[in-house]
Amino acid sequence: MKVAFSTQDKVRVDAHFGWAKNIVIYEVTSDSAELIESHEFGGKLEEDGDEDKLAPKIEAVKDCAILYVAAIGGSGAARVVAAKIHPIKVPQPESIAEIIEKLQAVLKGTPPPWLRKVLTKGQEKTQDFEDDEVEHG
Repeated sequence: MKVAFSTQDKVRVDAHFGWAKNIVIYEVTSDSAELIESHEFGGKLEEDGDEDKLAPKIEAVKDCAILYVAAIGGSGAARVVAAKIHPIKVPQPESIAEIIEKLQAVLKGTPPPWLRKVLTKGQEKTQDFEDDEVEHG
């Protein structure tokens, strides 16, 4: 599953989603984690009510199942959730490596229901129509 991290230094989750200089994306499984994308954002990033700056960030994380942030505004959170991404707020700066380790420990155990749902993101739902057949007679 793809997991995004909102970061200023590419080492810790230490950035508000809207103000983040970087978003790094890892492919995470219960046994491995690999950095697969790094997005850098320039320009005016501070809080200013400019919703347009969120668009490239939403685009960057659109394939992710989880987004770790230091903080996220209401409209940013709404847009992330609408894209079927689960935002998780990290109360104080924490290393991305430590967060990945914790996530992997949960994946190896019994993930909570919200995480089980997140794990199916991107998988096509297959429907079994055999039970729907009606005998005509």
